[in-house]
Amino acid sequence: MSEYGTFDAIGVRLTDFVATVEIQRGPHNYFDREMIREIADAFEALDDDPACRAIVLAAEGKSFCAGARLGGGGNRGESGEGKIQSDVSGQGASSESAFRRDSGGLYREAIRLFRARTPVVAAVHGAAIGGGLGLALMADFRVTCAEARFAANFAQLGFHPGFGLSVTLPELVGRSHAMRLALTGRRIKGEEAFEIGMADRLVPLDAVRASAIEMASEIAASAPLAVESIRATLRLGLADRVAAILEHELTEQERLIQTRDAKEGIRATAERRPPVFTRS
Repeated sequence: MSEYGTFDAIGVRLTDFVATVEIQRGPHNYFDREMIREIADAFEALDDDPACRAIVLAAEGKSFCAGARLGGGGNRGESGEGKIQSDVSGQGASSESAFRRDSGGLYREAIRLFRARTPVVAAVHGAAIGGGLGLALMADFRVTCAEARFAANFAQLGFHPGFGLSVTLPELVGRSHAMRLALTGRRIKGEEAFEIGMADRLVPLDAVRASAIEMASEIAASAPLAVESIRATLRLGLADRVAAILEHELTEQERLIQTRDAKEGIRATAERRPPVFTRS
């Protein structure tokens, strides 16, 4: 237990006005509703601590966050979104309300991250895939390395993006890059992420976290009330736009998860083969 709460999936520590919130579900750090709730709880507790002026969101293990984990599965494979949706695939229409309940609950926790008041720097040292990309793009800044991989891989699964990516991705990289990434689902390396504006710093792998802390410390050196005010102005309306788009994303996900193409995309990902889609 930390002074900020009792957590199972994350660790929190504060040094020199900068808090490090570390995801501790290595190696791939798949998230579920409880993990997002813990991060949101930590962010809100840090908002209320005058000794915290900036947050670094980091992760242990190989990946930053390889996607979502629903259905109680373990950290298997490389693609979190492929893992998750395989847990819910094969269910009939009667499971739609369960899907909406589970994913909707997760998204209600996610919106709390966007409403937090303290600046966040994400230290993305490895894969940020699917919803894990959404988690990385929630932050104000991202520090990454050549070894990192970024992907909105939903279309390859026959699925719709979530976690507010429909807002955050085009806002960061522009509509054209966002469309290309979302429609192809391709993975890009850290260098390309930096080139198109998805990441703010590109550093060696072993320097990612230190560089993120350095950036957060630069922010923490400014007047904290002014920082909070300026950030709120520059992000004005973002949380509300994300909340609205999350409802749309959830509706589309609920619809598409029932299609044959989604089941094929999920199966093909699990079997590590190209999918054969049929528009059905």
